[in-house]
Amino acid sequence: MKKNSTPPFQRVANPETSQLASDTRAQFQYLDIFTGLFVATLIISNTTSAKPWQLGPFVLPSGSVLFPLSYLFGDVLTEVYGFARARRVIWIGFASNVLMVCTYWIVIALPPPAFWPNQSAYAVTLGQVPRIVLASFSGYLAGEFTNSIVLAKMKVFTGGRHLWARVLGSTVTGQAVDTFLFVTLAFGNVWPPKSIWLVGVSLYSFKVLYEAAATPFTYALIRHLKRVEGFDHFDVHTEFSPFRWEVRP
Repeated sequence: MKKNSTPPFQRVANPETSQLASDTRAQFQYLDIFTGLFVATLIISNTTSAKPWQLGPFVLPSGSVLFPLSYLFGDVLTEVYGFARARRVIWIGFASNVLMVCTYWIVIALPPPAFWPNQSAYAVTLGQVPRIVLASFSGYLAGEFTNSIVLAKMKVFTGGRHLWARVLGSTVTGQAVDTFLFVTLAFGNVWPPKSIWLVGVSLYSFKVLYEAAATPFTYALIRHLKRVEGFDHFDVHTEFSPFRWEVRP
């Protein structure tokens, strides 16, 4: 009986310099699925954030119910497929959000027919304030790239061990950058500093607790994906600049 010589995992040091990574890339079964889920999470979160909701004494945007999942998907993409591929997905998410906001602005500006009475409600629900949009985009890019880079570097440093520490460590840093950059840019010189700090701490705490509760699911999902994809990436020589598109140079 002939033995199967294919290893259960292909541990690739760097997809930007490894021919093996290029050969394996076409075999990915779930990369496109998680790219779609990541983008959908961002768009849905931004659309639903127009409605606030209250949790005890704290008031949070409704998008916070779903947005932390973008960090879960970001962890999966970086841990399994590597930073270079996660970087592409982050920029795809950014472009999709820009397209969404521009479309909303155009559609709201279009003159409605006289028989349609819902223009004001439509504009309030989907209208995007430019300053909030800029703050949201800035927080998203800075936070997602921080999350992905921290996880990738921790994976190399730990030799692939202690996945729970990488997931939580990257989330704590990425969410901090995202949340506090957003509230500062969105509400600085508009709200009192104490209010900005309170909202930031409330939103950050909620996101981190959300991610911590999801850690067992994230852990199981990553292990499953590594097994079915036969791929476990290590960013040993990766170029971590956010401003690249190619997986290979």
